[in-house]
Amino acid sequence: MSEENRIKVVYVEPGRLATVREIGTELSDLQAAVGGWIETYYPFEEEVCIVCDDEGKFDGALPNRAVRTEDGKIMDIIFGPFFICDCSGEEFGSLTDEQVSKYTEMFRLPERFGMVDNEILAVQFDPRTRGYER
Repeated sequence: MSEENRIKVVYVEPGRLATVREIGTELSDLQAAVGGWIETYYPFEEEVCIVCDDEGKFDGALPNRAVRTEDGKIMDIIFGPFFICDCSGEEFGSLTDEQVSKYTEMFRLPERFGMVDNEILAVQFDPRTRGYER
């Protein structure tokens, strides 16, 4: 696969640290990366998007990461693996080094989810730590 058919993304899986990957731009490559039909989600001010499985919330995929407002309130939860890429053109594109740094840090640690007083909470944890708190 040629270099022009690959894009640099921040890749995020449930229970794992966020990573930087290069993935193919063919529809089959994008679907394989998220484990299903692709859906784009635009929660950020800049022209990047989250690409996730269209049916992730309904087909038994594991909860992955919370997407938060600027004040930290949860506005959505992404289920299953997803990636973040540039969405400024007609096709998905590579993130800049600055964007890679920003979104890798934003989604670096996996999260556990629970309900307290009718509110969903997300707690980050480091999967590299054995016996992490329950």
